[in-house]
Amino acid sequence: MAEVVLFHHVQGLTDGVRAFAEGLRAGGHTVHTPDLYDGEVSKTLEDGLAFARSLGDEVDARADRAVADLPAGLVFAGFSSGAANAQRFAQTRPGARGALLYEACIPVTGDWAFGPWPDGVPVQVHGMEKDPFFGLEGDIDAARELVGTVGDDVAELFVYPGDQHLFTDSSLPSYDADATALVVQRSRQLLDRLG
Repeated sequence: MAEVVLFHHVQGLTDGVRAFAEGLRAGGHTVHTPDLYDGEVSKTLEDGLAFARSLGDEVDARADRAVADLPAGLVFAGFSSGAANAQRFAQTRPGARGALLYEACIPVTGDWAFGPWPDGVPVQVHGMEKDPFFGLEGDIDAARELVGTVGDDVAELFVYPGDQHLFTDSSLPSYDADATALVVQRSRQLLDRLG
């Protein structure tokens, strides 16, 4: 079975993130859920953004420490802001087995890029078509670039109808149970192939 590191979104390690991780574990996979905010959970997206800004680069440093003692061969996953760390590790940490990027994707070229996508490392990107952050701010374009660059045999983009950000978090009002069930199913299919 696959071993996954799942990074939470800007509102913290919520009960909904924990529930999503349990959905992946139900497929027999090991899922680590590091708490990069030391227990801080924000009630709103705006509060979460303010808290993340107050930490600055410390968020990335905490992510680095969270994976430092874990073995190679990991699948990196993350929600929204957490997807940035997942993508960073998938692209730069030797031995990465795959990536699951939920509701965010960083371009693989240009100023924000972590470098080229590693050969043969499968990735799935999931997001809502009219999500103001994913669908309307360019992340969906970055995901399309990723698929176009590495090919659809390695990269998959799944776009869901709707306009919610953090739709996979069952503890938030933006939650979409049907879409999340499909995200979990598709994620587990990738993890099963890697396991």
